[in-house]
Amino acid sequence: MKKITQWVIGACAAFALICTPVSMNAQSLSPSTKWHWEKGTIVIDTPERPAGQEHALGMKAPKLNVVRVGFVGLGMRGPGAVERFTYIPGVQIVALCDYEKERAEKCQDILRKASLPPAAIYSGAEGYKELCQREDIDLVYIAADWDHHFPIAKCALENGKHTAIEVPSAMNLEQCWELINLTEKTRKHCMILENCCYDWFEMNTLNMAQQGVFGEVIRAQGAYIHNLDDFWDYYWKNGKEDKLGWRLRYNMENRGDVYATHGLGPVAQALDIHRGDRMTTLVAMDTKSVHGKALVEKATGEKCDNFRNGDHTTTLIRTENGKVIEIQHDVMNPQPYNRLYQLTGTKGFANKYPVEGYALDSEQMAASGVQPKVDNLSTHSFLPKEEMEALVAKYQHPILKKYGEMAKEVGGHGGMDFIMDSRLVYCLQNGLPLDMDVYDLAEWCSLAELGAISMDNGCAAVAFPDFTRGHWNDVKGYKHAFATPEEEAASMKIAEEFTAKQKELGAKEWEKIAKKEAKAAKKAAKK
Repeated sequence: MKKITQWVIGACAAFALICTPVSMNAQSLSPSTKWHWEKGTIVIDTPERPAGQEHALGMKAPKLNVVRVGFVGLGMRGPGAVERFTYIPGVQIVALCDYEKERAEKCQDILRKASLPPAAIYSGAEGYKELCQREDIDLVYIAADWDHHFPIAKCALENGKHTAIEVPSAMNLEQCWELINLTEKTRKHCMILENCCYDWFEMNTLNMAQQGVFGEVIRAQGAYIHNLDDFWDYYWKNGKEDKLGWRLRYNMENRGDVYATHGLGPVAQALDIHRGDRMTTLVAMDTKSVHGKALVEKATGEKCDNFRNGDHTTTLIRTENGKVIEIQHDVMNPQPYNRLYQLTGTKGFANKYPVEGYALDSEQMAASGVQPKVDNLSTHSFLPKEEMEALVAKYQHPILKKYGEMAKEVGGHGGMDFIMDSRLVYCLQNGLPLDMDVYDLAEWCSLAELGAISMDNGCAAVAFPDFTRGHWNDVKGYKHAFATPEEEAASMKIAEEFTAKQKELGAKEWEKIAKKEAKAAKKAAKK
């Protein structure tokens, strides 16, 4: 199987071109947010749950033997997602949508290569609305730019579709609450496409943490540190007058950690956030803007005095159970790519960047089921290579055992994108709760507005709203859902049989199209 070819820029899951060229208006600060001071802390009000709604924690939806998908946003990230889905049994790619019709039509080549039937094409400023209104779509997969994640997702949910949104999936608290309310009302899933939760080190480390290898995890770090100097010009520009592109403009107009989810998602799972613990308070600080302002001045030829976001933002978070999380964001300065991912436990330590390693002493290694060959193991240094490999082998995550080898073949940020997509389809086909729910989406995306409020008020402490509205402690411990082996085998049999028929049908349809193309080419050659 050939690897998917795609332009990878680290784990930049939102690097997609726009699908609807309306005015740039998404902001980190939402006008509807209400807060008040309480003993020196800014308290964000939690709106009451509308009458008739119930929480969606652990929500299941009816099984879908076949998951019928429509893709919206086919610039940088979208085509890779379309290609990955061609490798997942039991998927029907129904529709493709991008503002530029040519980009949507180009993705037909992906279906042709996979011998899958052509999809319906939608384009223009409101093409996604037509797609969402189709009755033969179960899932809308959104890979547009940040300004349009929310309006497309809102449209999809309002039309009764499960929704999967690239990160950041909501740009402010107002959008977070609206997605929560729509999910609770429609009982349709709304998943944040946080691929970093499916990277190998993060998944294996999560399994270790859940099995008590590190004792009680009391502190965690995460980040998105990725110098984007080579990429700013590739972000979509709204006409000739737009010299910045949507992402640089967003950083200029907004303050806070506007891209927190790559760092926060994996550590939030390890700390059981809204599954026995919750984030209660944050304090945010940023440096002044030097590099960002310089980028704007270079692009526009004019002096920039209004660049809101600092070059480097740091957010400290404390949880209800007394844990601390540190999240960093820097897309400006010359640093090696870094997502930090670090867990500090009472009996051990895990670290991914810049060096992957675990620190356990001999006693804890043995207690974890791995007999060390080195007698004097100490947490003053990382485990030797042989001991680390033995630990990873023992605690390899079940999801990696199932999808890992194929993911390396298919690709997508080293395979973690494929694992993410496969798990999404798996849960829908088996009627299971998704790995990441709408409350994860809200909590991980809320750092932008909460951090901005903190920094705009002298780096004051800001209390998180309770996105679950009282249910954060109902579920004890983060877990991935699995079907029984019998149920899994039955759903996979149906999925594989469907895909085999799709490929038969697709091969015939593309053969007809090829004949028409050949005839048209021959006619054109004669002219």
